[in-house]
Amino acid sequence: MTQPSELQSLIGQEVGVSKWFEVDQARIDAFAKITEDEQFIHVDPEAAKATPFGGTIAHGFLTLSLASAMSYDAVKPLEGVVMGVNYGFDKLRFLAPVPAGSKIRGRFRLLSADDKGGGRWLLKHELTVEIDGAEKPALIAEWLGMQVVA
Repeated sequence: MTQPSELQSLIGQEVGVSKWFEVDQARIDAFAKITEDEQFIHVDPEAAKATPFGGTIAHGFLTLSLASAMSYDAVKPLEGVVMGVNYGFDKLRFLAPVPAGSKIRGRFRLLSADDKGGGRWLLKHELTVEIDGAEKPALIAEWLGMQVVA
């Protein structure tokens, strides 16, 4: 747990790195079905071979959707937190495709921590999603989250 009084000293620092998450074809297919985004570059390995990707790739939004799990794994919650909610993104860029069968993980750097009163803290993290073995990250985002402490 992180004390709210520690937040200012953590600004600019990496505050967590998640475990690796596998992005296999089964996960991509399930995401395609539930989101109704079944574009062939995600779900048809044969057709996707003919694209510049050379095979199927994860949806950018699938990669982004794993951010919450990465955060739970990597970032210590505030002491006394009763809930946290997504507040949005200031920036979000998809930089590289995630090929089926890849592993990804999240790196978190605290950019700001604003005391909004009433036990509410607006935290901004830089999230970089790395692809195992790749030079370029899958995405970089400035992610806002509101944590409420008792």
